Amino acid sequence: MRIAITGGMGFIGLALARRLLGDGHAVLLIDNLSPQIHGDLPLVDLPDGAEVSRTDLRDIHARPELLAGTDVVFHLAAETGTAQSMYRIRDYVGVNEMGTAALLEALATLDRRPARIVLASSRSVYGEGAWIDPARPDVILQPAPRTPEALAAGLWDPTGPQGQPLQPVPTPESLPFAPGSVYAATKASQELLLRAAAPALGIKPVIFRFQNVYGEGQSLRNPYTGIISIFFNRMRQGIEFPAYEDGCESRDFIHVQDIVEGLVRSMTADLPDGVVMNLGAGHGTSVSELVEQLLAAANCSVPVRITGEYRVGDIRHGFADIAEARRLLGFEPQVSLADGLARFCTWAASQPTYEDRLDAAMAELRARKLAAG
Repeated sequence: MRIAITGGMGFIGLALARRLLGDGHAVLLIDNLSPQIHGDLPLVDLPDGAEVSRTDLRDIHARPELLAGTDVVFHLAAETGTAQSMYRIRDYVGVNEMGTAALLEALATLDRRPARIVLASSRSVYGEGAWIDPARPDVILQPAPRTPEALAAGLWDPTGPQGQPLQPVPTPESLPFAPGSVYAATKASQELLLRAAAPALGIKPVIFRFQNVYGEGQSLRNPYTGIISIFFNRMRQGIEFPAYEDGCESRDFIHVQDIVEGLVRSMTADLPDGVVMNLGAGHGTSVSELVEQLLAAANCSVPVRITGEYRVGDIRHGFADIAEARRLLGFEPQVSLADGLARFCTWAASQPTYEDRLDAAMAELRARKLAAG
């Protein structure tokens, strides 16, 4: 098949492209090569045989010929980063929402349209995700986003309607949108745009909600997203790890190889119209646990400091219910966190060392009253 990948020069896009090319497909990579991710003078190890178009997705409606003859479009292009989205609002809305609109407009002009468009959405659309009151474990609750006032008081965990303590559980796709950041709101908007426009164009929309994706090829220079790459870049320079809040906040970390497997399976699987599936490991890992495993994988030692700092828009815990992907795709994560971190560290150690910009990014957020502690 002929496959187009928006955001194709990102680390997920390149990993997907290599797999598709290896499977014998023709691949077009569409990317604007954002300096925050790729640097001012991008150096990208392109897969052999891939076509490349350096195009801003917001302008693709003027270049629909790029998409002519495609069978599947993987829509991965997006501005990412929860905290940064809270003040770069126009940029996030412009790229994520208007970019998606431009893509759909370009597809609408084609005489022959792709059969499927596969969207990389995000678990962030759930906000704090699914929790239960241990006294009533049969009822799933969805707490409101944590307020700046609660965070400033060190009240890290969401509470129930009567202020009772809650326990996080795997988040199913049935949970409604509850975005707690501009980034999350734009990902929800992307989903709605696809579900509204694609069927009318005769294109099947497939929506994945990714958890925290990591792996070889991830940007080591972006201080706003990718906790594993940020921490590795600090670790190799002997800079301490700052664990925000109390270090107990957790995320669902999934290796890019497993993400690619899910994406590839979605190309030909018999899927319901407008299907939404979580892709994750299916369990949470605390930041403190992650740091311990990352140090072990790199055979390194640097100080770890529990900072008590926080970022507005961050969630407390989040991990996926992946039953739907198992049922529809036969999906099962294959790369354990220990193995994935070992692979990541081996690759990252071969890459250039970049100036650490995490402290500067946090200072910028504090100046905008979007972080404190």
